[in-house]
Amino acid sequence: MTSKISSTASGVGRVLIAIYAVMALGATARSVFQIATKFSEAPLAYVLSALAGLVYIVATVALVRSGRRWFRVALVAIAFELVGVVTIGTLSVVDAVLFPADTVWSSFGAGYLFVPLALPILGLLWLYRVRSSQENR
Repeated sequence: MTSKISSTASGVGRVLIAIYAVMALGATARSVFQIATKFSEAPLAYVLSALAGLVYIVATVALVRSGRRWFRVALVAIAFELVGVVTIGTLSVVDAVLFPADTVWSSFGAGYLFVPLALPILGLLWLYRVRSSQENR
């Protein structure tokens, strides 16, 4: 069955964009505050949170925009996000000493109600669904 969805920003995509925008704002604001006020306490954790915020910003913009190039940007950003959540989540559980402070992706996003773990999975599923319409652009 071929999808007739013409944009990543239609239907369920709008909900994903809204969630990505909230995560972008939350992760970026939190990391800016932490880097500005207590960077020396956990530099790796705070830089990783800033990286997560940047990834959420890129994913949000890419999902809003249309065209093959933006589809690919969204795909790369969301795949990177999933790898980051799984990697940082695993490391933070296996060796908590590495992260004296939580990152957005620590414990698979437990501090954010596991949204950071679910979001890239849902995002990749959505991109898979709309891929045929994007390949023709």
